[in-house]
Amino acid sequence: MALTITEQCINCDVCEPECPNKAIYEGPQFYEIDPDKCTECVGHFDVPQCVEVCPVDCIPLDLERQETREQLLEKYTRLQSA
Repeated sequence: MALTITEQCINCDVCEPECPNKAIYEGPQFYEIDPDKCTECVGHFDVPQCVEVCPVDCIPLDLERQETREQLLEKYTRLQSA
């Protein structure tokens, strides 16, 4: 699954620079994650880096975007070759 940022986001700016796929961007009200770029850090790290640094725990799995580890790894590979 891709990750998502909830409205509990306090716009602290710590997650965006941690994303190796540049999937996190500043939205109109709070930071958002592009699900087409989010691999949950598969291919880069063992755990999602944005989740690790988030001080308010507002980055859960996006339950509407279910992906297997293999699908996330395929997305990682596509992003690296783009």
